[in-house]
Amino acid sequence: MILTELIKGNESFRKNGFLDLEKEIKNLVQHGQKPEVMFIGCSDSRVTPDLMLGTKPGDMFILRNVGNFVPPYKHDEDFHGSAAAIEYAIAVLKVKHIIICGHSHCGACKSLYEDIPDDGSFIHIKTWLTLGAKAKETTLRNKKFTTEEEMYRATERNSIRHQLDNLLTYPVVAKLHEDGDLKVHGWYYDIETAQIDYYDKEDDKFKPLNEMTYEPRRD
Repeated sequence: MILTELIKGNESFRKNGFLDLEKEIKNLVQHGQKPEVMFIGCSDSRVTPDLMLGTKPGDMFILRNVGNFVPPYKHDEDFHGSAAAIEYAIAVLKVKHIIICGHSHCGACKSLYEDIPDDGSFIHIKTWLTLGAKAKETTLRNKKFTTEEEMYRATERNSIRHQLDNLLTYPVVAKLHEDGDLKVHGWYYDIETAQIDYYDKEDDKFKPLNEMTYEPRRD
């Protein structure tokens, strides 16, 4: 898609789709956003949260990065974009759910098995990919696959498990989760079918999203 198509797309949205949302958006501007969900997804262009979930402006606070990775909590004076987004979602927006959504055919997870060139073009990528190292180790240790593609799919799911662990290293997240005021979810989106599975921690399995049940937040 070239820029001219993006320009046309904006014109079409202004004349059509925006008109259906104008009242809601003006209300969001006047009263501020109050999403109950934070969605942490991959930057992959094939992952489209609003289309996947039928959401509208104001429904979700969205963080996207390479691999939908969550760096573990670390308090220092460095720049932590993902951590800042999580902090904002919790402290300011007071979201009630955080979803970490991985997906099939994830380039970040596949890259864990490839040699990344040692040059300046990939310096930050190589560091970022270390956040997927545990998923790779778990996959190779369990060996529940027979082909490379099955290995990649297993790595993608294992990564979600480990990113959830990283999310709970944030003290405020852990406290709210323990108190029942915040739910954390691991989802897996199949690009080819649009099927979403959720991670059932108790059974340590991914199950169809339409089978998920949860208890409402305690007031």
